[in-house]
Amino acid sequence: MSNFVDRVVLHAAAGDGGNGCASIHREKFKPLGGPDGGDGGRGGEIRLVVDPSVTTLLDFHFHPHQRASRGRPGQGSNRHGADGDDLVLLVPDGTVVLTEDGTQLVDLVGAGSVYVLARGGRGGRGNASLASARRKAPGFAELGEPGEQLDAVLELKTVADVALVGFPSAGKSSLVSVLSAARPKIADYPFTTLVPNLGVAQAGDHPPYTVADVPGLIPGASQGRGLGLEFLRHIERCTLIVHVLDCATLEPGRDPLTDLDVIEAELAAYSADLSNRPRLVVLNKIDIPDAADLADLVTADLRDRGLDVFAISSATRQGVHALSLALAARVSELRAAAPVPVATRVVLRPRAVNEPDFVVTAQGADGFLITGSKPLRWVRQTDFTNDEAIGFLADRLARLGVEKELARLGATPGVEVTIGDVSFEWEPTLSGGGYVTAADGQQPAKVDPVVDDEIHLGPRGSDDRLRSSVRLTRSERMARAERARGFDPSDPADPAGSVDPAGSVDPAGSVGTVGSAGSVDLESTVDRALVEVPGSAEPGGPAPQ
Repeated sequence: MSNFVDRVVLHAAAGDGGNGCASIHREKFKPLGGPDGGDGGRGGEIRLVVDPSVTTLLDFHFHPHQRASRGRPGQGSNRHGADGDDLVLLVPDGTVVLTEDGTQLVDLVGAGSVYVLARGGRGGRGNASLASARRKAPGFAELGEPGEQLDAVLELKTVADVALVGFPSAGKSSLVSVLSAARPKIADYPFTTLVPNLGVAQAGDHPPYTVADVPGLIPGASQGRGLGLEFLRHIERCTLIVHVLDCATLEPGRDPLTDLDVIEAELAAYSADLSNRPRLVVLNKIDIPDAADLADLVTADLRDRGLDVFAISSATRQGVHALSLALAARVSELRAAAPVPVATRVVLRPRAVNEPDFVVTAQGADGFLITGSKPLRWVRQTDFTNDEAIGFLADRLARLGVEKELARLGATPGVEVTIGDVSFEWEPTLSGGGYVTAADGQQPAKVDPVVDDEIHLGPRGSDDRLRSSVRLTRSERMARAERARGFDPSDPADPAGSVDPAGSVDPAGSVGTVGSAGSVDLESTVDRALVEVPGSAEPGGPAPQ
């Protein structure tokens, strides 16, 4: 197994939030102690941090599944749960984070760069946090929100100053071994180098520079032939491209100029950004007489193209010192001309003032789908085994305007509504009155609570059916008491409702008493008709026993 991995698929799962606690304070002599359930802790998040000491993604190759710890649940006595521990993953400098479909999320360059790959879930609120003036002792608590989960592709693009490119067996690994202390594998057969090799070189008074040996390229490498497609990405970050041309090759149809044209074509096909990158040409293996003669022949043509040419021999180290000095000087110039790196700015993207909190989408003729961060989070945090928690969710959705939007789109009672993974039947009467579609079929109109014997609930917390309650008013109770004493308010003998000294009830149901002058004072007036109550006397009927 190779010890170099430059592409992995990472399965990241942030920690779930802890559940809130539903608890009531219990203490001697305090029977109504009130809610004291604590909130759940936040789930741990997963962060990617660039560490210069890490040079490969090998650890994630063997451990592709990474999960952060979850938050602890809340407890009674207002004890909040502990937050989950964040998981920090160290990655090499030059790591690119992509989605599965190839969309780039972030390019991590520079020691200490940080990216939050997956955020932990929010902790659920305990019933102490849910208490209000209208709901003094909630009997429920919120569940913890699940943490984010995603499959991310990590690709490593080597950060080096000089990239050595060329055909297989052109002598790139040998050149790295003489320029630096790196010891890559060297053999006399093609594709000896299977992974990029890095070396640190220094020449003269110039600062050190890094050299990357990219595996050999062949025609069609940009389309996947050979190993080129796997490692062409490592050339993108290099400051200087060095073409290593083999002057001693015996393959037919190959010569330094032809090899240079082929490699340039593959680089252009892979990325247009590489066309303007500074270049330098190295004619290798001049320790062989025929190769030295060939190098002398092509040097003039290469310089006519505006390229600096160096003839060397990695075996005898002829010309290597001059090449190293030239590379160090060129890298120093390019570093000085490079723009000053600016620290990554934190970009704040607030929501637009007209951005809706949710979107209702019709699904065919018998369903609606509700999307939005708030409704989705509320559903995830609702305990559907608790009726009070379900009512709390319905209140929040109604205040958000979900039910009004459903009614506007023509939703009918019983239609299936889906939020996240939860589907339920919509009952519009639960948020105040029923709705019917107008004659034009467009705008729904609100109807009375009782139409054609159909009962509708009023605003949440009330019930329009209470209008027909059997509970008697004070006037009705007094009239009932008078009937019990033998006075009939419907007696035609007293149409004006006059009373005797003992007092009686007039037909209108008012109670009369004799004043000091013998006049009648009305103590109260029945403001609604008598209702039929089991066990009570009907108007004009016998009094109850």
